Amino acid sequence: MSEGETHQLVLLPGDGIGPEVIKAAETVLCTARDYLRREGIELSWEARPIGGAAIEAAGKPLPDETLFAAQAAKAVLLGAVGGPQWDRLAPHERPEAGLVSLRRALSVYANLRPAALLPGLEGRSPLRPGHVQGLDVLLVRELTGGVYFGEPRARSGERPDRRAVDTMAYAEGEIRRVAHVAFRSARRRQGRLTSVDKRNVLETSRLWREVVEDVAKEYPDVSVEHQLVDSMAMLLVLRPQMFDVVLTENMFGDILSDELGGVVGSLGVMASASLGDEGPGLYEPVHGSAPDIAGKDVANPLGAILSLAMLAEHSLDLPLLARAIEGAVKEVLRQGLRTRDIAEKRQGEQVIGTREMGERVADALAQDLHSRQALNATYF
Repeated sequence: MSEGETHQLVLLPGDGIGPEVIKAAETVLCTARDYLRREGIELSWEARPIGGAAIEAAGKPLPDETLFAAQAAKAVLLGAVGGPQWDRLAPHERPEAGLVSLRRALSVYANLRPAALLPGLEGRSPLRPGHVQGLDVLLVRELTGGVYFGEPRARSGERPDRRAVDTMAYAEGEIRRVAHVAFRSARRRQGRLTSVDKRNVLETSRLWREVVEDVAKEYPDVSVEHQLVDSMAMLLVLRPQMFDVVLTENMFGDILSDELGGVVGSLGVMASASLGDEGPGLYEPVHGSAPDIAGKDVANPLGAILSLAMLAEHSLDLPLLARAIEGAVKEVLRQGLRTRDIAEKRQGEQVIGTREMGERVADALAQDLHSRQALNATYF
């Protein structure tokens, strides 16, 4: 991003705890905007409904106005969608259909889900500290193919002879493009990539491995290994530190990323970026709508705030701002501030709510940016 540019963002709070965590992230965004403005960079944003909130407001989970705004934006920050009150609806009418349609419309096919153990949260992991110290994994999940999108899919028959069919399908081009994303990510990190499949059973996985091995020839500086998904699930518990970048298809990635959330201690701290070849990226925490705690000011907004950091890096091309936001999160945790889900009730810890956590991270970010500008350093 260069001086004099103005960029429009779209915020999609959604359902459940989505509005609360996006509001907290917006507090941090306001701080970033004020300092970017001094560098001649303008940010603006607007909020639009999606999911259940859009069903109530406009009769469908992805209104045209929301879609058009998202497509025209530089990037999209989303909270969460879904809730039990909409479970009665047909699948294509439910809140989740709005998110799936948005991903398809934005042509985002690579989902990046970092799983890093944040300082001070070692005790939240169910694994021994020695197993998770320094854990830093990036899971790259293919987002628009596989069994979630395959056709045919159908149900037939009556009790007791009902039958359901889902189809897992992948084209070579779908695998190749997400593999390039994973290899480029590995090249920027430790140069190690683990590709996950189920080659011993599935034809799609046999094709997956063949294509990944083909793409690997273009990245001789990246070491590659393959793991079957069941053994990978075990290794992420036994030796999670051995992995750097993990590449896998849609459903396997959905499952393994939640496992990584457990390993690092809470889904509430996990961010994600969904990217395509061009157009806006879609950024969202991975924790879901959590309707049981919605409106109680107890949800953890750090996943949404760290998603904002990913937005700064990948869509705004401001990696230093991304590092500053991440640093502000670490500083707040260093101070012993916790939301309920990551509190251990140890001496020196203080449990705070969603809103206050957003304010504290924004304050830490402001102090960091102010100190740099006080030294007459051009930060961005």
